[in-house]
Amino acid sequence: MTDALEIAQKLIRCPSVTPEDAGAQVLLDNLLKDAGFTTQHLPFENVPNLFAKVGTGGKHLCFAGHTDVVPPGPEDLWTYGPFIPHIEGDILYGRGASDMKSNVAAFVVAGINFVKKHPDFGGSISYLITGDEEGPADFGTVKVLEWMKDHNHVPDVALVGEPTNPESLGDEVKIGRRGSLSGKLTVKGIQGHVGYPHLADNPVPRMVKMLDALNEYVFDDGNEFFAATNLEVTSVNVDNKADNVIPAEIQARFNIRFNSEWTGETLGTRVKNILNGVSEDYKLELTCGAESFLTQPGEWTELVRSAVSEITGRTPEYTTNGGTSDARFIKDYCPVVEFGLINKTVHQINENTRVSDIVMLTDIYERVLEKYFLNA
Repeated sequence: MTDALEIAQKLIRCPSVTPEDAGAQVLLDNLLKDAGFTTQHLPFENVPNLFAKVGTGGKHLCFAGHTDVVPPGPEDLWTYGPFIPHIEGDILYGRGASDMKSNVAAFVVAGINFVKKHPDFGGSISYLITGDEEGPADFGTVKVLEWMKDHNHVPDVALVGEPTNPESLGDEVKIGRRGSLSGKLTVKGIQGHVGYPHLADNPVPRMVKMLDALNEYVFDDGNEFFAATNLEVTSVNVDNKADNVIPAEIQARFNIRFNSEWTGETLGTRVKNILNGVSEDYKLELTCGAESFLTQPGEWTELVRSAVSEITGRTPEYTTNGGTSDARFIKDYCPVVEFGLINKTVHQINENTRVSDIVMLTDIYERVLEKYFLNA
């Protein structure tokens, strides 16, 4: 049988900092072709994408993930180097070890092993692999999904292999994600000498009051599956290098992670109303990076959760926390859940994952396939 740990190490050796592929998808392409999958490279703009499928009828399950990684940061701070996979005891180190090359290796190997054992399983298994999840995400999963629809490859269900567990494999299955609304707030004044404030107009106090109003506002209390909406001020800048000058302008940025009580549009309207309660003399630019979504608990979510429980002995909680993922695009086509490795070290120096978890995750993904196609 194909070894997921070996594949994970090979993928880590590919310095595929988004949107570069550096051979990662070629490696997967060769592996899947040898196992009988039909593969298709789907580059859009400068983004590499890979689609692979086996089977032509019956139920269709799609595994989705990405081979791109975030930049490694100062490479001299890495103990073994970001693109030099290293195993120390039960720990595999390397950029992408957790997010998400080991997860990709696990679900690819699970599919290959399943097809070898059950060549007449009577359904279809596909892989949607993008090189743009860590980037703008404009020419990755969203474009491949459009291609899949045009070529009659829309799946019945999907499983995204993002690292979802905070401490132990089996903690959580994600059935949704919060939305993300970013704001750039600008308040203008009149520059002047601090000794003659009557000749100037200081925008800083107005900005402070506006940010305080946003920060103190309680948007909601959350609901059954989502935590309360939260706003975080991420930067404040006056670009003023003098202590005796009243600035002419101040800018602030904030981000709101919101739940299913809001849409980007309704939340943006509420933000403007809050600010208008302080002052109407400002400029606000809002960008909705993602809407919130929820896959209602049902047959698919329970199947994944039961597979996780059978392998790990733990009953995972349904959650929607964390950042955004490409599941936000897939949910428009079919029910989607997310399950993968531990996320404690994602995007960090010395990113790592447990070798034993890679083995167990491969078993979980194969168990999902058995339950979905064989009712086993």
